[in-house]
Amino acid sequence: MSEIEALKKEIEKLQEWISGSDNIVFFGGAGVSTESGIPDFRSVDGLYNQKYDYPPETILSHGFYVRQTEEFYRFYKDKLICTEAKPNKAHLKLAELEKAGKLKAVITQNIDGLHQAAGSKEVMELHGSTLRNYCTRCGKFYDINYIIESDGVPKCECGGEIKPDVVLYEEGLDGTVMSKSIRYISEADVLIIGGTSLNVYPAAGLIDYYRGNKLVLINKSSTPMDRRANLLIQGSIGEVLGSIQC
Repeated sequence: MSEIEALKKEIEKLQEWISGSDNIVFFGGAGVSTESGIPDFRSVDGLYNQKYDYPPETILSHGFYVRQTEEFYRFYKDKLICTEAKPNKAHLKLAELEKAGKLKAVITQNIDGLHQAAGSKEVMELHGSTLRNYCTRCGKFYDINYIIESDGVPKCECGGEIKPDVVLYEEGLDGTVMSKSIRYISEADVLIIGGTSLNVYPAAGLIDYYRGNKLVLINKSSTPMDRRANLLIQGSIGEVLGSIQC
């Protein structure tokens, strides 16, 4: 059987599972948004393979943010804010599945807001969002345009520093978001995981809460969890989900 024929059969199985369920949960990572032109961290062209004075993981840490806030923002504005990006086939199909009453929630490691831009309503943002920013002194929120238009470190009208509402390395995930994500996954009939290396914890550990027998992994490359999948599809998540009918 050719690779094309094998992929077709895998997508047919995915279609069968989706058609037969109204309790689907999607868990995705950077690979979902790379097809919208947003770079991921670990691919050949990702941020970890580009040259900076410091590794991205260091720059995007809580300690670096505190010690070298201006340098943090120089990198953050340059590499993590992507206002030109638009939802792709994967984002749009997930929103369509939710509207059809089949998808219960999207759980994402991404911080770009593209799921909401596509129309998804129930989105668990494990790592926060670049679209939200808050004053560390008074708590007032600011939108992404305020950050883009600011010089150096963005300041609140009260004089406090403004911090992106994203989870940096060395910071804990939001407990409420995590608990809701765990509940959705533990109660899901079909769990579709896509565009993630499943290497970043604690987010990657969410797979352990799934109790069903329809675990779907869609990724261009292999992951440490491939052997646990009931259906493994190696390919473009946009192309795979885009071919599904609600």
